[in-house]
Amino acid sequence: MKTANISIALLLSIFTINPSSAQTALKTETIKVWGNCGICKSHIEKAAKVAGATTANWNKDTKQLVVSFDSAKTNDISIQQSIAKAGYDTQDFSGNDIAYKKLDACCQYDRKKPAKKQQ
Repeated sequence: MKTANISIALLLSIFTINPSSAQTALKTETIKVWGNCGICKSHIEKAAKVAGATTANWNKDTKQLVVSFDSAKTNDISIQQSIAKAGYDTQDFSGNDIAYKKLDACCQYDRKKPAKKQQ
């Protein structure tokens, strides 16, 4: 009987919905990020994930970064700021000048100045 009660309790706990997970909103955004090569791709995607992106995929031809993230934990602004700290310009932030100068030569693209300056 005791084993049956434990089995039923385990079964019920598996099928119980966690209320906090029901409120999690996975969001996908596309962000313009300047860069040139595969090394840029690696740096940009890593910086996005450091800021909380669950997935990040940057296309060097279109300069588009597609990110997915939990909107309760981060947002596109935080992700762009992290990328800018790594030295890359985004649609809304200029990359950090010191970090940009430390990028490999192949990663130093013709810079366009976005609307906001990285701090």
